[in-house]
Amino acid sequence: MLKFLLDHAPLQGWQRDILSMIREEAYYFAPQGQTKIMNEGWAVYWHSKMMTEFILKDAEVIDYCDHYAGIVQMSGKQLNPYKIGVELMRHVERRWNDGKFGLEYALCDDPAKRKAWNTNAQKGREKLFEIRKHHNDISFIDEFLDEDFCEEARLFTWVHDRRSGQDLIHDRDFKTIKNEILDALTNFGQPIIDVIDGNYRNRGELLLSHKHQGKDLKIDWAVETLKNIYKIWSRPVNIVTVIENEPKIIYYDGSEPRVEKAY
Repeated sequence: MLKFLLDHAPLQGWQRDILSMIREEAYYFAPQGQTKIMNEGWAVYWHSKMMTEFILKDAEVIDYCDHYAGIVQMSGKQLNPYKIGVELMRHVERRWNDGKFGLEYALCDDPAKRKAWNTNAQKGREKLFEIRKHHNDISFIDEFLDEDFCEEARLFTWVHDRRSGQDLIHDRDFKTIKNEILDALTNFGQPIIDVIDGNYRNRGELLLSHKHQGKDLKIDWAVETLKNIYKIWSRPVNIVTVIENEPKIIYYDGSEPRVEKAY
């Protein structure tokens, strides 16, 4: 989006410089955004281990635990990267220490046997260093967030009930939970927007398209974004999306935004 605006919007020199800096900064921070859960989890894992095993005096443990609890607390509505990261790393460490990996374990379909499985492999720490070296957040979650972890962490999906105004538990299904987490990590949790046409309707209007993946755009956010793009593009801006299962176009021309049927 920014590259298209840099190449085609009627920008003055200073505007182009600022937009270029914003784009370069976004690329600079992109790798950190791709490993936020792993970075925070890794930091909490080692900080906790050093503090409780080597640094703290007995009288300081309770105060430390109070601060630690504040960092890793997680509401049902929002994913805490510190909490998910450290707990998933500890889950992996326990699995590999117990030898819960490999073909034989994967083929075992007896729940009781899988739960009691322990070959005393003691490969947990080695596995954590391997994960740190080779994975980002998406591959980390995709490969290691399993049904056992979902149950241990009591994860669930939620929905907002417009009638009651309350947030309700929607699903505890492992696959649903995992897919929602992966969806939230794709593109840093931001909607995927493509530029379709810079001369829409042959009037110099900008036409964008939202890749709908089951979640509607937040209309108020979308409108504010269109307003900002309009300031740069200087002509009407449109975005094609899906709202409540119907194709729509959100249109902004500098006055009042409109939501129309997409044809």
